[in-house]
Amino acid sequence: MKRRDFLVGGAAVAVTPLAGCDDYGAANMPQPPAPRTGPDGERLLPWQNWSGYQSSLPSQRVAPETETALAELLTSTQGTVRPVGSGHSFTPLVPTDDTIVSLRHFSGLIESDDQAMTAVVGAGTKLGRLGEPLHEAGQALINMPDIDAQTLAGSMATATHGTGAGLGALHTAATALRLVTPTGEIIDCSAEQNPDIFQAAQVSLGSLGVLTRVTLQNVPTVRMKRRVWVEDFASLVDRFDTLAAEHHSFEMYCVPHGDYGIAITIDPTDEPVQPRGPEQDNDAVMDLKKLRDLLSWFPSARRWLLNMAMQDYQPEEAVDVWYRIFPSSRAVRFNEMEYHLPREALLPTVMEVRKTLERKHPGVFFPMEIRVVKGDDAWLSPFQGHATSGSIAVHRYYEEDPLPLFRDVEPIYQPLGGRPHWGKMHTLGPETLAERYPRFNDFVAMQAKLDPQGRMLNGYLRELFGRG
Repeated sequence: MKRRDFLVGGAAVAVTPLAGCDDYGAANMPQPPAPRTGPDGERLLPWQNWSGYQSSLPSQRVAPETETALAELLTSTQGTVRPVGSGHSFTPLVPTDDTIVSLRHFSGLIESDDQAMTAVVGAGTKLGRLGEPLHEAGQALINMPDIDAQTLAGSMATATHGTGAGLGALHTAATALRLVTPTGEIIDCSAEQNPDIFQAAQVSLGSLGVLTRVTLQNVPTVRMKRRVWVEDFASLVDRFDTLAAEHHSFEMYCVPHGDYGIAITIDPTDEPVQPRGPEQDNDAVMDLKKLRDLLSWFPSARRWLLNMAMQDYQPEEAVDVWYRIFPSSRAVRFNEMEYHLPREALLPTVMEVRKTLERKHPGVFFPMEIRVVKGDDAWLSPFQGHATSGSIAVHRYYEEDPLPLFRDVEPIYQPLGGRPHWGKMHTLGPETLAERYPRFNDFVAMQAKLDPQGRMLNGYLRELFGRG
């Protein structure tokens, strides 16, 4: 059976809809503010992130066209100023009732160097629009996250990453940055020029100023082979280290309330192009929801049907240019918590999270994602100081309250020194963060130096950095 059909038949014959589940806390979900009229008579509309969980009613939305205009804006505008990308963060990094700044005019490939294999890119470029011009220039990103809707600046600001034991997060490919600070200064930085600012600005949560351009270290453009298959989850756990070592990129998914997992490998290849075809993941996720809705009251039947369906899953293979292989469509919205752990703690923790999820949360149907990421030295990088980190991400459907799940899962990571993905939901405060990030206090000091009035800090960031 194809993945888009793999649950439909089983769910249709299982039971009638009278066994459907409740709304799983939909009444507890936050609602966006109502539109209102501003002081000048203009209509103010709410801003919302991709999942709809975070929102605000900014009094001003601006999109400066030049760095000079941006610098003037930052020095003249009153109140808080927050840069906004595509809204794919689940933490309240953007919300403000004052000013949000779009980087849509700082977009595209600015220049490339064939010899150095580098490219200067506008920081507001969406990753999905970067692949083709880079490929035409003979270059490829070293790695990509599995969602390409984010902007380059937003991805770097939150330490967004792909997977691969030898592959760092996206910010590790940056060799130089240009930053416009809240005082109007335009700063170029790299490992050689303003190195402390560079290490702070690689992962900054958009709190040091606004990035306008990034120089990326790339590799020659390449064709990649992607393979997806289903396997008994216990077997995947046993083989995880081997698969991670043998492949350029490897990740696995645990399908909750079943005994199987999904594995994905990506490797360079000279094989002829074999396009991926229509995206099936979104239909598969909604089929998992359908099975949950019908059989959450009867877990053994749900598990049996899910196992039977996944046994029929046929492996998928695709070969194409790199930017058509790494990312996947994520049309089904969700909220997410992701933590990064020492590599040696990853697999035991995966099993503990899985046990907690299945025992306490029969409503969860989104697969749990398990990845590995190479360490680096950016001050706020969750991978800072690690040779390799392991990452665990759990998700909740966007119409359902994610907090009960996240409250049960997050404590599992704490004895292990877990570090959260900055764009994913967590509850850590400045004292704990200072213990887990060796350069956290250095970053807070740098933030205060570049933004002495705290103009780039909304309420969430003030609390996070202890600058309330």
